[in-house]
Amino acid sequence: MYYQNHRKAFSMLTAIVIIVLMATVAMLIMNMSGKLVKETTAQYQREQAILLAKSYTEYAVMAVTANNRTANCLNTINGTVGDATTTSPNNGYRIRTHIAYIGTNAAIGTCSGTRTLAILAAGSDTPLTIIVDAYVDYKDLDNLAGPNITYHRRTVQKI
Repeated sequence: MYYQNHRKAFSMLTAIVIIVLMATVAMLIMNMSGKLVKETTAQYQREQAILLAKSYTEYAVMAVTANNRTANCLNTINGTVGDATTTSPNNGYRIRTHIAYIGTNAAIGTCSGTRTLAILAAGSDTPLTIIVDAYVDYKDLDNLAGPNITYHRRTVQKI
């Protein structure tokens, strides 16, 4: 009878140790799972910013080729995707695209007074070239009170 009481106490201690061990493993799994979700969200947001910058760059090139530079000058293209305000995007993206021109005054047209580069280096046979700077601003979803994250893409394109 004396040994039966010891066996019950040993079983109780073994059960407590196993429960504590399982709780520790569960906490580690939950911690790793939370970090994985946060990293996946950040990677998704960055990939979206990269794709939006690429898309707005291509749109800027198309807009410049379709624009009549003798009538008006196309310098910026702005847009928002999702729930993004102008001061701080919450769950969206704010895109700012700036266009600079390189070329002769005849090729640049009315844009010769604004955002032009190296006009003196351009000859009469130099094709019109544009520099497109695309900026995509977004918030880290885990830290909405923090600063904006900005992705920048610069492209030089002959027109």
